[in-house]
Amino acid sequence: MAIQSMTGFARHEGEVDGFRFVWELRSVNGKNLDVRLRLPQGFEVLEQPVRKAVAAAMTRGNLQVSLSTSASATALEAVVNEAALDAVIDLVNRLEDRIDARKPALDGILNIKGVLELRDPELTEEARQARNEAVLSGFMNALGDLKAMRLSEGKALARVLGEQVDRIGELTRAVEADPSRSAEAIRARLAEQVASLMDTGAGLDRDRLHMEAALLATKADLREEIDRLKAHVEAAQALIGGEAAAGRRLDFLAQEFNRETNTICSKSNAAPVTAIGLDLKVLIDQFREQVQNLE
Repeated sequence: MAIQSMTGFARHEGEVDGFRFVWELRSVNGKNLDVRLRLPQGFEVLEQPVRKAVAAAMTRGNLQVSLSTSASATALEAVVNEAALDAVIDLVNRLEDRIDARKPALDGILNIKGVLELRDPELTEEARQARNEAVLSGFMNALGDLKAMRLSEGKALARVLGEQVDRIGELTRAVEADPSRSAEAIRARLAEQVASLMDTGAGLDRDRLHMEAALLATKADLREEIDRLKAHVEAAQALIGGEAAAGRRLDFLAQEFNRETNTICSKSNAAPVTAIGLDLKVLIDQFREQVQNLE
């Protein structure tokens, strides 16, 4: 199963022995798999196989499944409502001596509402089973179309996400290579700050200042954050190029990207590194927004 989007639509129409049916499937984003099924009366037996097929095809998304049915005119049978017919005939006989009019013709009686009914013919158990199998087969076709659409959108999303992760990797390497992170640059910057403090004549202890400066330099080191970002980039690239559903895990990695970048920005004591960190935050927000669409 390749990466797929959680959004899609599919429609399938079919007919069997004059009986028409239409399946419509709509899928949108969701934390888990939620299937809402609308079946007409008499088709409740299809609920379990439909849910089972959906669970085998996807793992996340809010899915609305609806089935509508109708019978063609040639498939309907005419049935006389005997009780209604008897009531009409009885009324005609009772009014015969009171009203001077011709008796109603047969077609006139049959046109009276409720006397003649058109309904689906009664099916044998074999015919009902054959109809249900045809309708279920139509659902499988619609589900296949929906999955194809989700896969197509997922493929496009994977390209976008891959480019974003590659860019996160580039910015991470830019932080790593920034001259402000070199030992010499840090030493020179701290020496300048210590010298500035000593020149104030405030009677500060030079050895204590150097000790505090060394501690600050250790805290400002970004090696761990850079290494973790690199590892997260590799993990994200593997998920995007893999065959398994990756939405949840990529969402977790997006949070980790953001956590490490926040730490880099808070520890940075150089404007260029801070600027790169802000670019990373913007890019990570875009990445996470796209990940929300993945299964």
